[in-house]
Amino acid sequence: MAGINPDKWITPAVIGLDVSEAVKARRAKRVFSEGGVGDAEVLALAEAARLSASCFNNQPWRFVFCRGRDALEAVKGALARGNAWATRAPMIVAVAARPPDDCQLSDRRDYFLFDCGLAVGQMELRATELGMIAHPIAGYDPLKVKAALGIPEDHVVITLVICGRPGTDDSLLSDKQREAEALRPERKPQGENIFLDRWGSPLA
Repeated sequence: MAGINPDKWITPAVIGLDVSEAVKARRAKRVFSEGGVGDAEVLALAEAARLSASCFNNQPWRFVFCRGRDALEAVKGALARGNAWATRAPMIVAVAARPPDDCQLSDRRDYFLFDCGLAVGQMELRATELGMIAHPIAGYDPLKVKAALGIPEDHVVITLVICGRPGTDDSLLSDKQREAEALRPERKPQGENIFLDRWGSPLA
């Protein structure tokens, strides 16, 4: 990774959350401070993603950590208008993959999206443990991202993960986004989309 020497790993200070606490604390917040992301934090997030499970250990994901000024500004230029809040983030991670680089099975089961999602999920939890935000988004121009970062045409830019530390200036948020920052959005009750033994049978 350009600009980072993995031989000089510095173990970052952590909040000390266990996994269940990190799951509960994780939020896709939108208000970032303008402080940077250090080398140790980049490496910690990258390692969390790298160690994720994948079909037959194919590891289809390709992560581009954009922290340098030119790469970061180019990716920010590809954001949709509704993601203006992300322009304050000190790092954006582009996640790309190709369908044939992972299992392609019956009934349209192209695993590359699933496996990349697992890797991003692990990165989100590690970020939470480090007191950071890692917020995946879908609102961007993928062609602009590919051009900016040299991502090959045959790859799908699956998501951009907006990374940094929580801030206090919410001036870039819409009224709706500002309201959503206050509380975790409600989740559907388990009986609606999580079942036991048979479709539609609730856990309890």
